[in-house]
Amino acid sequence: MTSLKEICRGLPLYPLPENRGRRKGIPHAPVRTPNLTAQEKKLALRNALRYFPPEIQKKLALEFAEELRLYGHIYMYRFFPDIEMRAYPIGEYPCKTKSAAAIMLMIMNNLDPSVAQFPQELVTYGGNGQVFSNWAQFWLVMHYLSEMTEEQTLVMYSGHPLGLFPSHHYAPRLIITNGMVIPNYSTRDEYEKMFALGVTMYGQMTAGSYCYIGPQGIVHGTVLTVLNAGRRYLKAEDLSGKVFVTSGLGGMSGAQAKAAVIAGCVGIIAEVDEAALLKRHKQGWLMEISNNLDHCIARLRDARKNKIALSLGYHGNVVDLWERLVYELDTTGELLVDLGSDQTSCHNPFSGGYYPVQLGFEEAKQLLSTNPGKFRTLVQESLKRHVAAINRLADKGMFFWDYGNAFLLEAQRAGADVQKRGANKTEFRYPSYVQHIMGDIFSLGFGPFRWVCTSGDPQDLATTDSIAMSVLEDSIRQGVSTSVKQQYHDNIRWIREAGRHSLVVGSQARILYSDQRGRVSIAVAINRAISEGRIKAPVVLSRDHHDVSGTDSPYRETSNIYDGSAFCADMAVQNFVGDAFRGATWVALHNGGGVGWGEVINGGFGLVLDGSKEAEERAKMMLSWDVSNGVARRCWSGNDYAYEMICQTMKENAALKVTLPHKVVDENILEQAVKH
Repeated sequence: MTSLKEICRGLPLYPLPENRGRRKGIPHAPVRTPNLTAQEKKLALRNALRYFPPEIQKKLALEFAEELRLYGHIYMYRFFPDIEMRAYPIGEYPCKTKSAAAIMLMIMNNLDPSVAQFPQELVTYGGNGQVFSNWAQFWLVMHYLSEMTEEQTLVMYSGHPLGLFPSHHYAPRLIITNGMVIPNYSTRDEYEKMFALGVTMYGQMTAGSYCYIGPQGIVHGTVLTVLNAGRRYLKAEDLSGKVFVTSGLGGMSGAQAKAAVIAGCVGIIAEVDEAALLKRHKQGWLMEISNNLDHCIARLRDARKNKIALSLGYHGNVVDLWERLVYELDTTGELLVDLGSDQTSCHNPFSGGYYPVQLGFEEAKQLLSTNPGKFRTLVQESLKRHVAAINRLADKGMFFWDYGNAFLLEAQRAGADVQKRGANKTEFRYPSYVQHIMGDIFSLGFGPFRWVCTSGDPQDLATTDSIAMSVLEDSIRQGVSTSVKQQYHDNIRWIREAGRHSLVVGSQARILYSDQRGRVSIAVAINRAISEGRIKAPVVLSRDHHDVSGTDSPYRETSNIYDGSAFCADMAVQNFVGDAFRGATWVALHNGGGVGWGEVINGGFGLVLDGSKEAEERAKMMLSWDVSNGVARRCWSGNDYAYEMICQTMKENAALKVTLPHKVVDENILEQAVKH
């Protein structure tokens, strides 16, 4: 078994480690089909061999060529480290700085088999969310981090460590860019080729920025989404006896089962991959599993009637589940579902993110690798059936929303009936959850703030939970608006429920939705607790890229921006740059994430709190910008909540000066001007 000290020595070359290939008994990424020419295959091999000295290139070239042929990518399985991959306590990493050790901890957490979707292919979640492109990059990054001082910055180009560069103490220790492809060439087909060549990478959101915290990261957002969907669509605060149907229990989607139970409803979640179902059941995130639709319908009826919170995983295709619910409606007149959504990896529908109903899981995987064109056709036919069933149920009163996974976008491209007449191109027959449910929350400055206790001690996490609750309760007592108060109460409820529901998978982490005031206050309070010794080791602050300011995504995060700028990415790029010089320990900027390659620009950060006064000042400066940037942009686009929030923030900070919009109060002048 390799030690952390050995991991930090760099690539193991003399002797080479044994090539054990793909390990059995763990999930693996679908075979990729980049369709390289002979010359491009040579280029992919040449690029991979750049990491190795000439005397071992001949031996490696043959096995790398075999990986490329069998799997469509060179992962360098020989260099898969023989170590228990997990987030070790920060003091165990052989580093010169706490910042570097914290980054190493976060990287290893992203690759922990209990966290990562396809650990040997370095995929954390979403089917193709890479931490690195190959294992040589992992070894080099860990070596660089072990050597890094506070006067250096590690630069990452789409998984490739360009090197350590001289910088200064206040600069970020790590700068990450993933998938920064020239816009005209940012297509899926070009991506498949460039990834196979090893020159770019899809980092999803928090996979490639090393900030994933397991499915807990989306549980809270899903709880809030389901609660607010109940309030908006069902006019209900209490969701007991209400039925929520969806799909996906893999990476991010694994949160849905736990979220349904915390929200108090009946959750039926379809998943084609038995390994994903068993993983979530073993972790305690999924209560029951069944591959029998008769049994699923019987359990649904019983839980619905008796108002029992339930998470039931259906081992099968979600289209079969939706069509069975239509059958029940047609034969009994009974609508058995109240709320519906989808969390298949539809951002990646033709490379294993969505499996067609016409084939079993294994058969579909085989077709994907042997006849990707036929697979694509079946996926599009399946999407049309999928939508047809949803439409029938929605016509009878079921409320459906798109969960930002490009489901409606891909269904539209497949020819499904999702068009909304007279709407702009970011609107469909059903709303995105941002448009109807979470968009106003973003405009208030609330988003998925999170932290990781690097000691690895659950007691430190309990202490931070207590601190966060106290901060929010104090804010309520000091006075906040009604809309903000509701969000604070939801988050206090979340923290109380979190400990009871065993949400930690991997690192000792917590997430809650907070606004600028809450984030800054919580960060300051945690930093002071570290200084006082109440928390034993540094705490890493971060957030999902899916946030107020972090992501420009016209079919998700910015789908409720209606001034024509939804397809512009200034906000996310400015956020990345602004975080970098306001004190972040590391920053990341990505192409893709959520709804897919070429559809999104997004970024994130990590900030290490070590109990110092400097860390407190960094947190105040950086977190304030990290929220206000997006609120100001949403204000300028015409959102009333954002207007009120940014005005309030300017009152609290005289140094903040934001350009405010004037509304056109008389729409007739527009008509007259256009006709003139």
